Amino acid sequence: MSTGQPHPGTPLVDDGLVRRLIAGQFPQWVGPAVRRWPSGGTVNAMFRLGDAMVVRLPLAEGGAGDVTREREWLPRLAPHLPVRIPEVLGAGEPAEGCPWPWSVYRWLPGRLPEPDALAEPVLLAEDLAAFVTAMRSIPLPDAPPAHRGGPLSSLDADTRAAIAELRRIPQEDVDCDAAAAVWEEALRAPDADGPPVWLHADLMPGNLLIDDDGRLASVIDFGCAGVGDPACDLFPAWNLLPPEGRQAFRETLAVDDATWLRGRARTLSQALIALPYYRTTNPAMARNARHVIRAVTSPRT
Repeated sequence: MSTGQPHPGTPLVDDGLVRRLIAGQFPQWVGPAVRRWPSGGTVNAMFRLGDAMVVRLPLAEGGAGDVTREREWLPRLAPHLPVRIPEVLGAGEPAEGCPWPWSVYRWLPGRLPEPDALAEPVLLAEDLAAFVTAMRSIPLPDAPPAHRGGPLSSLDADTRAAIAELRRIPQEDVDCDAAAAVWEEALRAPDADGPPVWLHADLMPGNLLIDDDGRLASVIDFGCAGVGDPACDLFPAWNLLPPEGRQAFRETLAVDDATWLRGRARTLSQALIALPYYRTTNPAMARNARHVIRAVTSPRT
């Protein structure tokens, strides 16, 4: 769960700030209770506004770009997707000491999936594959580049540095040799040979909502969305799904070997970089990073 002030020198984001912002810019929504919503997110904070809305505010300057990207693209993406995605109800502007834009969204029901407690992993895998397929098929022009959507080689320096750092943290018990081998294998794989496709680009468990039956209900947080390598949206294969779900995900998407290798390596890279950074400050991010590293470095993944 984010603290509300993870970066030194940034404004304190709390219930009082949200109430002042709502009162100043959306007086029609004054009255419903404001309460912080637990989240493992690192660049935005979430506050329930009554039962039907949620306020999302950047915690750092990097989150401001996510807000503006969502405002532009969410209404255009929604008609093309098979599950619900966030709907912007109000576009807030900097005020009350908050230096960045912020938004009010309609609340989406559901719960976060837990990698080791999925009721229907194969059906969830098929739902996720349907979402990824729909994203890739979106015909909207003038898309921005997806965050982390460029060539795999663009992640090389940061990934190698993360492996070196984890070698100096023996208590994490990471098989750094196995991680390095996975990375090297993927670098030898061919790059994507087709045009870039639309991507969510951040399919972490914290950005997925499932219903009571364990099926995909909504996908949230499109701040990284854009076009890039289709391997970027294979993350759930290792950050969420067990082996049988992983296989169903791959088969439903008909992923070729090179794309699978790049997707596995991209997921691993994100986890390797996240673990030393968040291991003492964000338990949810660190826990999922450990899960990914174990899943990827296990034999035959």
